[in-house]
Amino acid sequence: MNETLTLIEQRRSLRSYAERPVESETVSAIFRAALRAPTAGAMMLYSIIEIADQTLKDKLAVSCDHQPFIAKAPLVLLFAADYQRWYDLFLHTGIRDRCAAEGSSLRLPEEGDLLLACCDTLIAAENAVIAAESLGLGSCYIGDILENYEFHRDLLQLPKYVLPVTLLCFGYPKAPPAGKPVPRFPQEYIHFKNNYRRLEPKELDDMASRVGRLTEGTDPAEEVWKFYRRKFDSDFSREMSRSVRGMLESWKSGI
Repeated sequence: MNETLTLIEQRRSLRSYAERPVESETVSAIFRAALRAPTAGAMMLYSIIEIADQTLKDKLAVSCDHQPFIAKAPLVLLFAADYQRWYDLFLHTGIRDRCAAEGSSLRLPEEGDLLLACCDTLIAAENAVIAAESLGLGSCYIGDILENYEFHRDLLQLPKYVLPVTLLCFGYPKAPPAGKPVPRFPQEYIHFKNNYRRLEPKELDDMASRVGRLTEGTDPAEEVWKFYRRKFDSDFSREMSRSVRGMLESWKSGI
């Protein structure tokens, strides 16, 4: 296995960081890697906001489901889907007038544009993660940035067509990670050819047992129930859905 595949295989989330700043040249290398990520039409439909102010970190540690380690991370980057930059460019170069001259109206960003921007954003984020790992840093994705949209919008001064997609914490580990990476479901449950295949009952039983092994429980059905309540039906999941609805409504509401 080559060095890159080994790095990917061994990567795990890091939530405890050494009291060591991330050197400026290392931050620059992480940004260069992110900016080289594949992107739709070379449009780079994302922005990356470095959260350097400690007060902002402290507030995000609370608003992102009360996770104190966010405030202690030496490097915190917000990856945001961004169509504002292109929309501003369209207006700046007179696209509205050119549309009017040919009898059409200026098209506004729609749902498909948002999804494409989200894809660009997450691809860039993962490039940053892999680059950081190769430089000796650990990282942790914070999906909770999808919650509390209105608060995060105001806190970070996000305009209409910029939506937070993921927050990433980076830092050097205090010690080498202990134990093995969290196991994944087997490839045959994920990898299909030519068409989607729903899992058979016996495969779902096996999936339930694997959830039990992840949580060290003994009753698979009970562990799936706990997982359902803790993750899918939790207060933070419901807030995330409410928050994302707010993002979509804002995105679609027009200027």
